[in-house]
Parts: sequence; structure tokens; C-alpha cells
Amino acid sequence: MSSPHGPYRIAALYRFAVVSDCEAVRARLQKLCEAGEARGTLLVAREGLNGTIAGPQAGVDAVVAGIRAMPGFDALEVKYAWADTPPFLRLKVRIKSEIVTMGQPDLDPATNAGAYVSPADWNALIADPETLVIDTRNTYEGRIGAFEGAVQPDTDSFRDFPDWFRTEGQALLEARRPKRVAMYCTGGIRCEKSTAFLKSEGVEAVYHLQGGILNYLETMDEADSLWRGECFVFDERVSVGHGLTPGDHSLCRACRMPVDAAGRASPHYVEGVSCEQCWSARDADQRARYAERQRQVEIARQRGLDHIGARQGDDG
Repeated sequence: MSSPHGPYRIAALYRFAVVSDCEAVRARLQKLCEAGEARGTLLVAREGLNGTIAGPQAGVDAVVAGIRAMPGFDALEVKYAWADTPPFLRLKVRIKSEIVTMGQPDLDPATNAGAYVSPADWNALIADPETLVIDTRNTYEGRIGAFEGAVQPDTDSFRDFPDWFRTEGQALLEARRPKRVAMYCTGGIRCEKSTAFLKSEGVEAVYHLQGGILNYLETMDEADSLWRGECFVFDERVSVGHGLTPGDHSLCRACRMPVDAAGRASPHYVEGVSCEQCWSARDADQRARYAERQRQVEIARQRGLDHIGARQGDDG
């Protein structure tokens, strides 16, 4: 029996826990997903598990239950959503060196991450002038929304964060001499790893927002919120606001960057082809290919079909 929210249950999940036999876990997850008719991507590494799957509710719930039954995974973080159409066309279960790519595979977030802070306690922590607040996300994410007073590293990828911290981040610590550092990301996984990284660099008083921005926006009353703007998400919603309501941003299919209403009003914005941020970097041949892809997307949409070119890619 399908849910009134839609027939496809989506589960975004992760857990830092020691995996001693990655191939055995990969095979187990593959079997669980195939049995439950779940599709999506799951990444397995020695440091844990990360991914997003979707399928019939019973099948997805069986996969989650099977993961939680594995040693060290009983506290698996899961965020659920619903979809009317299949969000993923294939199943991929892969072994990686990291479940979120930072270029630091020897960290131990399972035992050495910073202290969790609940959304209810987050405001007081980041409003304290003795707290240095750092956004661990990428430039384009911070551009559309952030917490008041947060430092934006302006990195292009999470892999750039260690270099930023060892230069500019350390300089900030020396200049401000904060008593503590508070870090946040979209759903929690990046700030768990980045707090472990800071601790490995000698910073002891490190905290992170439990469940990330999404948990905060879902549970915090907007009138009391210190969040400003919208939160970029790596699915077809593109951005969300308080209560996880859909935001104002769409996705440029050429450069994969979020575009707001003002951006869509630009003469350089052509749906599926270009936006203000990327139009000058594309030549005529590229624009022609993007235009043809968009034409195929529109044809599929009119026929009530799904087209792979219309989907947003997964993010680690």
C-alpha cells in the first residue's frame, strides 16, 4: 500500500562506524536493496556508510533495518522524504576510500568527531561572541543561505577544506582566539568529518549541529531562527526553507548551480542551456548540445516519462 505522500520512499542515510570487511558489507547492502527493490547509491568505506536510496516503503524500511542490525550501525542517521516518481534509475553499491571525500581517509569520525549540539541549543552557541562559526559547505551553497555570522571558506569542494583550514582557518583562530569552534553542513556528515579533522589538527573545543541545517530548519520555529536564506539540497527540490518547504531556486542544467528568480530573469538564462554564472564559459556547440538535451527533456515531460538528463546528480 503506497503512502499518501507518494509511492516512493526516499532514505538519505549515513553513519561513521568501523567497517572491517568492506566487500562483505557491500555484498550485504546489494542483496538487501535488490530484495527491497530499492535503487540509488550507497558508498562503503572503512570509516562507514553513506548514500541515498528510494523504492517501495516496505523495501526501503527493510534495507534501513538491515543496516541498523550491523555492528556499529544501530545509530544510523536517516532522513526520509517521498516522491511520486522514481528518484533513481539504477542501484550502485560501491567501495570507496571515504564515504564523503575530504582527502583525509585516516581520520576517525566514529570516535573523534566534535560534540553534537541540538537545534534547540544551537542559537545560544553561535550567538556567543566567543564562538567561531564555520560553514563547511561549498561556495555555491553558502551563497544562497547561511547562519548569521558564519565564516564562509568559499571552497569549490569539500576536498579543499583541509587546505583552507591550515591557512586561513588557522589564521582566524590566531586572530580571534575563540573559546570554541562550531561547524555545520547540510545533513551532518561533512561537519562530523570536518570536526574530526580540526581535532586532529589540535583544536579541542569543537562542536557541530546535530542533523545539520535540515534538522534545524525542520524543528526550529522560523521566528526564533538564526538561519538566513535557503538551504541547497542535492535532489530535485534544489533548495528548501523553514519547515523544509520548497525554496525559490531551480538548477542550471549546464553548470549545476542554483539559480534564483532574479537569475532566471537574466537575458543569459535559458532553461537547460545556460545561466548568468556560466553563459560566457560555453561555446556555440555546447549550447546546441544542451538545447537538444533540454528539448528531449521537454518531450519526455509532455509524454509523462522520466528523462535522465532532467535529474540532478548525487553528491557525496
